[in-house]
Amino acid sequence: MDEHATCMGRRGFLRATCGIGASLAASAAVGCGNDDDALTFFFQANPDEADGRRRVIDEFSRRYPDIRVRTILSGPDPIQQMLTFCAGGKCPDVLMAWEQTFAGLADRGILLDLNSMLDSDPGFAAELKAGSVAALYDTFAFKGGQYALPEQWSGNFLFYNRKLFDAAGVSAPGRWGDAWSFGEFLDISRDLTRRDRSGRVVQWGFVDTWVPYYSAGLFAVNNGAEWARPRTVPGRSAFADDAFVEGVQFYADLANKYGVAPSPADQQSISAMDVFAQGKAALAMGGHWRYRTFSDADDLDFDVTALPARSGSAGARSNIGTTGLAISAASTRKEQAWEFLKFAAGPIGQAVIAESGLFVPVWKSAAKSGGFYAAHRNIGNLDILTEGPAHSAPMPVTAAWARIDALMDRYIGPVLRGARPAASLKDRLAPEADEVLRNQ
Repeated sequence: MDEHATCMGRRGFLRATCGIGASLAASAAVGCGNDDDALTFFFQANPDEADGRRRVIDEFSRRYPDIRVRTILSGPDPIQQMLTFCAGGKCPDVLMAWEQTFAGLADRGILLDLNSMLDSDPGFAAELKAGSVAALYDTFAFKGGQYALPEQWSGNFLFYNRKLFDAAGVSAPGRWGDAWSFGEFLDISRDLTRRDRSGRVVQWGFVDTWVPYYSAGLFAVNNGAEWARPRTVPGRSAFADDAFVEGVQFYADLANKYGVAPSPADQQSISAMDVFAQGKAALAMGGHWRYRTFSDADDLDFDVTALPARSGSAGARSNIGTTGLAISAASTRKEQAWEFLKFAAGPIGQAVIAESGLFVPVWKSAAKSGGFYAAHRNIGNLDILTEGPAHSAPMPVTAAWARIDALMDRYIGPVLRGARPAASLKDRLAPEADEVLRNQ
């Protein structure tokens, strides 16, 4: 992966400088330093997420008093920061991993192949296989190695405003297999878009809180497309396939043709997240990382539902968004780091995560636990969250993805602005992406 590439994980997509909760900041260091007695843990988080991390670390420290954990909070570019630390011989022991960037770190020899730890710990390996979600676990497999254990699911779905839906007499699907068709989704978005006498939109049918060119790709996936083939170390992209082109065009048309979603120009002056939180949008695309913001909003009554899918399909799919925990190949505390990974990604740490309500846990029992239900007591369609990983389309695993991401931004961007048709992807994006994949 290009050393100057930004993090392509969920938070990296947003290009945001993340803060940290005060309770964690008091004990967090800004660099690796020379504290030889502590296990260092490098991660990225906003304040709410940092608080969730603190809960897991506190419980681990209570159960393992001989292993002290020192946290290192990343800046806006965690991948570059990790590369800098590791090049300087100060690589943190435990590293947060993202589904689209871990392969580049593994390819550089920065991450430990966890198969060695799993082979020496067959009891936990068996428990992990039985208790975790296979699709998320397999996401961190690369060239025969297992380079991280998943800790949360962060795929995308739709939040919807129950008051606006009820007022319009519209109901929303409660399961991934009951998704709207693209046509039904467009009709609902039209019905729930409101304009004043001057024609100015005062209520949007649909807003997007994720990264638009990835969102367009996810609509393409729900139109029957893939991102690339095969999933791991792909040799070609699917950007020239008709299903991909048609899905991207439909997403672009929501703003540019049908006027049910903010255009790129509109998005310069409004925040999609704020628009939904203020009750001025009926539907918002995003992941569970938006849940706390929306649940804290005044007078916002919302639930969740699946994305639309092609007519005749078996249902909708999310993306396989996930973060995991990895161990530095250079760590001198591998056994301690392994104990931390087993705890945080295992049943006890996952139960703590479930109760916090900050993440969707990847341990099946935690996702179905009373603690997770209690943390989401206002959500009626909880299956959208608990069954999300099983209905997620895999993202490509390749060390070259940072370059593919840059190409997607360059060529899908004009389509979303209405400057080019999606058919242009066949002659522009697809050939260049395929060349990158052939030469990885």
